[in-house]
Amino acid sequence: ATDNQSVSPQPIGEVRARVALLSGCAQKLLAPEIHASTLRVLAQNGVEVVVPEKQVCCGALAAHTGDLKLAVRFARQNLAAFPTDIDAIISNAAGCGSGMHEYGLWLQGEAEETAGREFAARVCDIAKFLVQIGCRTPPAYPRRIRVAYHDACHLAHAQKVRSEPRTLLKNIENIELVPIRDADICCGSAGTYNIEQPEIAKRLGAAKARAVQETGADLVVTGNIGCMMQLQTHLERPIPVVHTIQLLDACYRQCEVV
Repeated sequence: ATDNQSVSPQPIGEVRARVALLSGCAQKLLAPEIHASTLRVLAQNGVEVVVPEKQVCCGALAAHTGDLKLAVRFARQNLAAFPTDIDAIISNAAGCGSGMHEYGLWLQGEAEETAGREFAARVCDIAKFLVQIGCRTPPAYPRRIRVAYHDACHLAHAQKVRSEPRTLLKNIENIELVPIRDADICCGSAGTYNIEQPEIAKRLGAAKARAVQETGADLVVTGNIGCMMQLQTHLERPIPVVHTIQLLDACYRQCEVV
């Protein structure tokens, strides 16, 4: 590792790729176990991971609130912090991945526009990346469970990543994937929307929670920390909510996710 990046656990078996991981802001503090699971799963799949230490916020939250000047500042700092000799820049938070895909747009007309577009082209959600390289099938989950997958808007609509998380989940033995009614409707988290429009967000969250509970699922899986928090807040019947990568990690480790 160089002075400005740390390296993840050693890849298992043949090294198949080298990537850089976005640490993010909220998720790093609220659910650091998601990053731990990400590093372990990538190692299981022969992927070397560097975590640039000089990286900063992706800028998505600043952009959501209309502070494009701050978003551009963060984008410039990340352009300098992330290495270019990598196969992908991995995000495990849908909102962050969506924001980084806009670096070329945020920097339009600036000297860094081309670099921003090249950076954005290397950004890849963790689920999509694993499917692209051919995820090594993990051991069966310890018991049979029903799993409901919730589409984060920033993943399904902004990044067009819909099938890949489901593909990963369907490949795990003992997991029955069940659909959620009105899957394309937002849960109400939506970046900063639940802060700026709390009443509407509350109604959306309650509706999404009812749709989840109708499935009879034992576990809810999604790809965004904001959605995880929103669902946990509104589910009346306690149902564990975890990230896709956490479920994969539990299978590789042959333990239950919660």
